Amino acid sequence: MNEKHTPRFLVAAASSGSGKTLITCGILQVLKNRGLQVASFKCGPDYIDPMFHSRVIGTKSRNLDTFFADTDTVRYLLKKNAADCDIAVLEGVMGYYDGLAGTSEKASTYDVASGTGTPVVFLVNCKGMSLSVVPFLKGFLEYRKDSGIRGVILNQVSPMMYPRMKKMIEEELPVRVYGYVPVVRDCVLESRHLGLVMPDEIDGLREKLQKLAGILKDTLDVDGLLELAESSVPLTSSVQTAQTISVSQKIRIGVARDEAFCFFYEDNLEFLQEMGAELVYFSPVHDSRLPEHLDGLLLHGGYPELYAGQLSHNLSMRESIRLALEKGMPHMAECGGFMYLHEQMEDMEGNFWPMVGTIPGKVYRTDHLHRFGYITLQEGTCFGQETPHIPAHEFHYFDSENCGEDYLALKPNSKRSWRCIHSDERRMVGFPHLYYYGCKAIPEAFLRAAARYGRKEIL
Repeated sequence: MNEKHTPRFLVAAASSGSGKTLITCGILQVLKNRGLQVASFKCGPDYIDPMFHSRVIGTKSRNLDTFFADTDTVRYLLKKNAADCDIAVLEGVMGYYDGLAGTSEKASTYDVASGTGTPVVFLVNCKGMSLSVVPFLKGFLEYRKDSGIRGVILNQVSPMMYPRMKKMIEEELPVRVYGYVPVVRDCVLESRHLGLVMPDEIDGLREKLQKLAGILKDTLDVDGLLELAESSVPLTSSVQTAQTISVSQKIRIGVARDEAFCFFYEDNLEFLQEMGAELVYFSPVHDSRLPEHLDGLLLHGGYPELYAGQLSHNLSMRESIRLALEKGMPHMAECGGFMYLHEQMEDMEGNFWPMVGTIPGKVYRTDHLHRFGYITLQEGTCFGQETPHIPAHEFHYFDSENCGEDYLALKPNSKRSWRCIHSDERRMVGFPHLYYYGCKAIPEAFLRAAARYGRKEIL
């Protein structure tokens, strides 16, 4: 995958809450309005921000994560997913250097930018700041000699102050200022307990982003950003595509996908397809039963707690899933999907609702994040197959009376650990989210178990 250059730049900031997602979406819209084919990426394990990107570019946005996968694989995924596009825009996560355990650069935005050779445009929230922006930026530029920061965008700056601030920065620092963003009060993205609210919940989102793009095309140096993207170094990687499991017939995997179950790594789904799976989507909220002739089942995360009543009232779907799993259908469930498999689940108002019932016990709401962040899973087997260490992450306000005991989760750069996940020859279910490129043995073991269940000969 060395034949085509991938023009790109990355939008980073000093901290969360700096406006990265909104302004990245605005930039994506500006580039789309110019007629460019744009690929977008989110650094880190975020599910929601890529949904906003996707609303702009019209195709799925992807994640780039240097905890889940080695740098060579991250370069491969960036190159692969941007291959048919004119330009790629990456959005950072948290503060630029913030990585594992808050004490390491590993898995930070800086780590992704450095590993992929992507030039960085640093977004600075200038509210209440003028000359101080110079030493502020100087610190980020000099903290690491290879910071990769090549440009700056000034956020929440008045048109009157901008020329003076641009002059100060460019005279004293080795960066180019690529424009500013004025205060835009009616283009705000609201938050919920797991991050931003979903794109579908924002009235007039497309109109808001078009309005923002209309502003940015006049206040940003878009031609300069395109030149910066062209200056990025070529991407090279030795990673190969997924190894296909050769079977007599397609392995049909049911994938829950609706407003309750909406947290996906698109690269996971594509990885399964490349290995030979046929993905069959269904809705636990709206459909009455599982699709026919399935060999396996995937239940991903999302917001089932917001739709607990609807999920519970869909008795025929719950029974369809329960009967399939009791007959031995191989299945994987993460976080929200795991919650759905319990006997009961609490909603946001404190009501408990009957769910599928294959996991004994209740899921209940708490007032804080539980077991938050990256973990490494050890000491377990997946579908009867021993697995190497598995990079994963957890992020949930809900907890379970029955989290499972079949894997040991270790926090990186920490002594903290806990048992989790129910895993045997027919299932792997629990709160942790998995990224298949981080441990390819997981999807392979799952698909082989599904092939056996469906009596499909492995050739």
